[in-house]
Amino acid sequence: MSGNVFKWANSDDNDSSTSSTAVSLTPNFILPVERRPNLAEVSKSGDSVPIIDMGRGDIDGLIKEIAKASEEYGLFLIINHGVTEELCESMLSAVTDLFHLPPQVKARLVSDDPTKDVRFCNHFRKAEDKGDQKAKKFSMWSEVFKHSWHPADDSFAELLPSDPPNYRRVVTAYAKEIGFVMSLLLNLISQGLGLEGDVLQDRLGKNPLFRAQANYYPPCSNPDLTLGWDVHTDRDALTVVLPTSNMEGLQIMKDNKWIVVDPVPNALIVNIGDQLQVLSNGKYKSVLHRVVTNEHHSRVSLAMFYGPDKDALIGPMENLIDNQHPQLY
Repeated sequence: MSGNVFKWANSDDNDSSTSSTAVSLTPNFILPVERRPNLAEVSKSGDSVPIIDMGRGDIDGLIKEIAKASEEYGLFLIINHGVTEELCESMLSAVTDLFHLPPQVKARLVSDDPTKDVRFCNHFRKAEDKGDQKAKKFSMWSEVFKHSWHPADDSFAELLPSDPPNYRRVVTAYAKEIGFVMSLLLNLISQGLGLEGDVLQDRLGKNPLFRAQANYYPPCSNPDLTLGWDVHTDRDALTVVLPTSNMEGLQIMKDNKWIVVDPVPNALIVNIGDQLQVLSNGKYKSVLHRVVTNEHHSRVSLAMFYGPDKDALIGPMENLIDNQHPQLY
């Protein structure tokens, strides 16, 4: 999207879980054959993503469970995480309202400039050059809204649009709760590496980079020709995602095959990012993942990213390097 807001024709549902008419693809969304998702080969049974109960009383067992999931999958779901179901539903409703603003309203915040703190945009990928042909851009079948967030300082909300009126209020409350969840996760992840609980947060710095990304995936007439989000890893340290309930979309790569992340009611998705893979000297995996589209339903999600301070020096933790585990980065 270069200076334009997508008008997803016939996708006018105001509830992300309701049906709506799938939108036909234009050529700029159709991926090269080698980049298209082969949905028939996706594993839907057998290898399930771990579901971790954060409310369990056995802390040692919880640490081991998170460490195992971080090593083997790089992604896991958490339940009983402390963020109320009511707040999660309000957050998803606010995100849905955001993407259903009139195009002329959203147009004021549309930008391809990554330095802008608050913006609507569409992501794209480039196909590889072939001979004399210039690499072509392919748009992802999604629209995103990016902004900063902070768990303790709610001044970030002043930069957000006042319409829809509930987004500022709800995302401020949600940020406080997710900040606590992230601190707890980083503490447990650190202990899973055999380190003191505060070591990872200390290494990431006193002023970590907090970024938020709301995602909207409209219905798509040909899910096998495009992707809502192309194959990638997250560049930050930790990501916590609030997804639309009871609807598939996210898939991860494990053992050279794609597996579905089954939706679980009231669960948050946690995935390890590039920075934690480096800090753990490769023990924890920054998972390859993608988002497929749906022919009959739209979806929304909200991803909260925790990245290192701009002045932080990121490298393997010294305690994780020895003769059996040489420094990888």
